[in-house]
Amino acid sequence: MPRLGRPAAALAGTTPACGVVLVLPTGAEASARRPSPLVRAAVAPFARSLGKACAPKGVLVHVVHYRLGGWNGDDAELSADARWAADEAVRRYGDVPVCLAGYGMGGRAALHAAGHQAVNSVVALAPWLPDDGLAAPAEPVRQLLGRHVLIVHGSNDRRVDPELSYRLAERAKKTNRDTCRFEVRGDGHALRGHHREVAALTKDFALGALLPRAFSRPVEDALAAPPPLGLRMPLATGFGRTLTD
Repeated sequence: MPRLGRPAAALAGTTPACGVVLVLPTGAEASARRPSPLVRAAVAPFARSLGKACAPKGVLVHVVHYRLGGWNGDDAELSADARWAADEAVRRYGDVPVCLAGYGMGGRAALHAAGHQAVNSVVALAPWLPDDGLAAPAEPVRQLLGRHVLIVHGSNDRRVDPELSYRLAERAKKTNRDTCRFEVRGDGHALRGHHREVAALTKDFALGALLPRAFSRPVEDALAAPPPLGLRMPLATGFGRTLTD
């Protein structure tokens, strides 16, 4: 069984939960083994940072523990676990909106599981996507309709071609105007060079989608801009330093 870890940060007193962010770690293309603890450890600092920022607003952050470590072809195991986690969030906290925030293969899982009725937003960080050549079926985008979608990708990603996420965002934007994509210039797959900016952008996007509050101006501009501008929005160094709650 998949499971949810403890909240990254607890709500204060009797504050009710008004939203949930589910952090989806990366995974392998194929694996029937249990995920390595190192996979969850890699997203733990990101989840803690997000939880610390979101808990005062009544939004809980959980890291999803997968059953198996691989996507595993048509079984799409990680996507199935993401949908289970959305069900579990609703079971625990009631009828609250859910944001799926995934990294790498977890980003692909978030995009695939976006059709869950509780999910209102998706963040895909350096999402692993299959080559979309003529012989390969295109990744689905219909499930993104009605959701706020943010994709973030490093321009120097050597593991996953950033153009794959651009082309997916371009197709999604045609049917879902609430889609945007930020490029992290000069950063690689792990987005280590701009980890603070990526965390701040994710926080701003998730809270704007889950709560009755506005997005920051860069996010609003990215959502409003037509392709390619809104899908190649540069993530500025220092993003988040001037944001106020």
